[in-house]
Parts: sequence; structure tokens; C-alpha cells
Amino acid sequence: MAKKTVVVTAPDGTEINLKDPLVAGFLAWLLPGAGHLYQGRTTKGVIFLTCILGTFAYGVFIGGSQVVYASLRPDDSYRPPYAAQVAVGLPALPALVQHFRAERKQPPLWNGWMAPPDVVRRGNQPSELDRLHGDPGRDFDLGTTFTMIAGLLNVLAIYDAAKGPMFMPPEEHKRDKDEAPGEKKS
Repeated sequence: MAKKTVVVTAPDGTEINLKDPLVAGFLAWLLPGAGHLYQGRTTKGVIFLTCILGTFAYGVFIGGSQVVYASLRPDDSYRPPYAAQVAVGLPALPALVQHFRAERKQPPLWNGWMAPPDVVRRGNQPSELDRLHGDPGRDFDLGTTFTMIAGLLNVLAIYDAAKGPMFMPPEEHKRDKDEAPGEKKS
């Protein structure tokens, strides 16, 4: 089977070889920036890798490892933020492993890293999830938000790796260059 290659031409005539867009998109999901590195767009790849993984890691740092967890059962609590977090790829996948272990009543791995918190209240005691939300030493909600933003940013990076960069149509680019700031041509 022949390898699919897509070449995109920039307005300045520069050609960008996107190689196989499906492979690039998958690699970009697996590890942010990897799709761009595969295509030889090293600067973009390093920027996406650093910024997206840095945002994700910062969210985990300020909120604790349990800001990223998967819960797919309606009787517990769905975990909609995980849909955004999993777009970061490999860094969010331990949460799925922990979820399936919890479903089988197996103990969590890795000292509970990304394990779903207990949502059941025992008498007057708050659940583990309630404690995570109420712990003043942790910014659980803020950490969750940072990890979600990292995943959503990676969706844009995946699109860029699979479809290539967007360019302004040449006629609009020329028109914008000719106009002085604040003036419009009639």
C-alpha cells in the first residue's frame, strides 16, 4: 500500500510536506507535538510539546493527580472533564487503566495516580471527592481546568498536524498589506 503524502504550498511558495495525515494526527494525539515532529515541522512540534504538556503537568501539579480520572458509570458520576483531558493522549491514559481496575474491584496502581476518587459518603463523613473539592491546600477545580485546556489545545494541534497550517487567501493577504491600519478602501 502506497504511503499517502500531502504537500501544502504556502502563499510565499514554501512547500510543506505533511507526510501521512492520519499518522501525523494519531501521533499528535498520542503525544502533543509528535505529529509535527514526524512531519519535520520541528519548531511547531517542540512548541506544542512544551506548552500543552506543560499546561497539563501544571494542572496535575496544582490539583493533584486525581484531577485526571475517568468515571464512565451513570450511578457514580460521569466525569465530563475527562473527555477534554484524554485529548492530551498518553499522559491521560493511566486514568482509564485505573477506572477499569476500580470497576473490577482491584486496588489502584501507582499509589493511586489518576485513580477515581470514592464518591460514596459513609454516614456523616464526606466522600473522597467531596474532600478533594474542599481541600484548601489543593486547587482541584483549577487543576481540572488546566488539564482540560491542555486537551482542548491539543485538539487544535491534532487538526494542524492532520490538515496542515491555514493560510490567508492571497487576495486577502495582499489587500491587508496594502491598507494602512485603520483605513478602508472603497
